[in-house]
Amino acid sequence: MAAAAMIGITTLRCHHRRLPARSRATSTVRSCTLPPRRHRRGSLAPHSSSSCSASSACSPHGRPAAALSRISAKNKGFMGPAGNGAATLHRPSSSDLHRRLIVPNSTAGTGDASGSSGLLPTILGVAHLIVSLGIVLAADKFLKQAFVAASIKFPSALFGMFCVFSGLVILDTFVPALAKGFMDFFEPATMFIQRWLPLFYVPSLVVLPLAVRDVPAASGLKIFAITFGGWFASLAVAGYTALAVRKLVKTQLIPAEPMGKPSPFSTVEIWAWAAIFFASFCVAYFNPTALGTTAKTCLPFLLAATVLGYMVGSGLPAGVRKVLHPIISCALSADLAAVAYGYLSGSGLDAVLGDYLTKAPSNPGAGDVLMGFLGSVIISFAFSMFKQRKLVKRHAAEIFTSIAIASTFSLYSTAIIGRLIGLEPSLTISILPRCITVALALSIVSFFEGVNSSLTAAVVVLTGLIGANFVQAAMDKLGLSDPIARGIGTASSAHGLGTAALSAKEPEALPFCAIAYGLTGIFGSLICSVPAVRQSLIFIAG
Repeated sequence: MAAAAMIGITTLRCHHRRLPARSRATSTVRSCTLPPRRHRRGSLAPHSSSSCSASSACSPHGRPAAALSRISAKNKGFMGPAGNGAATLHRPSSSDLHRRLIVPNSTAGTGDASGSSGLLPTILGVAHLIVSLGIVLAADKFLKQAFVAASIKFPSALFGMFCVFSGLVILDTFVPALAKGFMDFFEPATMFIQRWLPLFYVPSLVVLPLAVRDVPAASGLKIFAITFGGWFASLAVAGYTALAVRKLVKTQLIPAEPMGKPSPFSTVEIWAWAAIFFASFCVAYFNPTALGTTAKTCLPFLLAATVLGYMVGSGLPAGVRKVLHPIISCALSADLAAVAYGYLSGSGLDAVLGDYLTKAPSNPGAGDVLMGFLGSVIISFAFSMFKQRKLVKRHAAEIFTSIAIASTFSLYSTAIIGRLIGLEPSLTISILPRCITVALALSIVSFFEGVNSSLTAAVVVLTGLIGANFVQAAMDKLGLSDPIARGIGTASSAHGLGTAALSAKEPEALPFCAIAYGLTGIFGSLICSVPAVRQSLIFIAG
């Protein structure tokens, strides 16, 4: 239901977003270098004007790129650098089309205005998104049920990620076109997950008042000290390891595959979610069991409050976001809505927060719906890793060595410091995966008994917020100037939030952030799935 609401509201603004007619007519233009090639819509006669030098670009009919300057003037993303240094003319990428839900690939570039804009392409785009996202969610649910039935404690979504990545690699080896087809088909789902990713981390932060109620203040200060000091230490270990390996292997840095970015939120989306919030809040106030239970009745307005907080927080000025990160404004918005409803209805804050995250599949709350996407987040890592497979292969020594050392250091240093400063063993174990993304951190702590998973999620988010605010300054002080070291160090110490902050100003480090972001959690999950490792961590923590 949450996914359907997000999809529906996102597409409200798509009816007025039309491609320029000239861009549509030329969207099949491809890069042209020596020798001239035959195109689908006819062949080129072998005359001198049809050839292009390595230092210039041409159209399919042999015209120089300058002749198309009027076309590219309206679309700055139309021109891009070729891999060989030549200027190249590109068609609009499928990620842009999927991201905006305008027109599927099958109708792009036909020159037919009725096929590239209007209601039908929008409907097809929405259907494509629903089907691709639905398959990912269904696969995650099936794997969870299968692993529970087989009493397997290894994270089911992580296994699914390995299966998807392996399948794509095999297809790319034998049938590359089919591998690309799968990537294109699931691109709307991966862009949807990327756009709403912070929301899936929020539920445990929203119910933090319930989780930390029994944590003494002294223990809270110790946890904060471990979190801040551990973040800086993990950053230094990962960054310096990557830098040392870089000096040994001396692999030349090459451009990475472009990473798509989700579209910003529109005013229409914000007002639509605001309308959902007020309408559902009134329904819940006048009839708390209108949908059967209080959790289900509160679900729409609590979900809308969470989404609105994220949208508004994302639109704040950059200076404000350094202090009030969107994920914080997101959690505060949900908590304020819970406080307001608890006061007006007389049920109290604790009851509303209990309905926000019930952890009961038969009676889900807004938080349960959002956290239901965490498995699909892990599976989606397979697509981003496959897209950057050439980069991973070329810089495998730097990437895997740094991640293995940093992940191991993070886990064991947390256990050691917790023991040295006298933190309760159960709390120490709960914060072990502090540098790992929430989706996999929760899977890791599930290996242990008696942990506080809400505290785990809160510490992970806090680590990310610290990294988002201080990672660039810290790396400058540490002398980490290499893009690979900066990317791996950021993602290995501050996961997704640190990655988002760094990539906004240093796009050259984004591919390495994206790779390390997923691989850090994967490696941590793998070593914690080994019983001997778990027992050693428990022994060290006390």
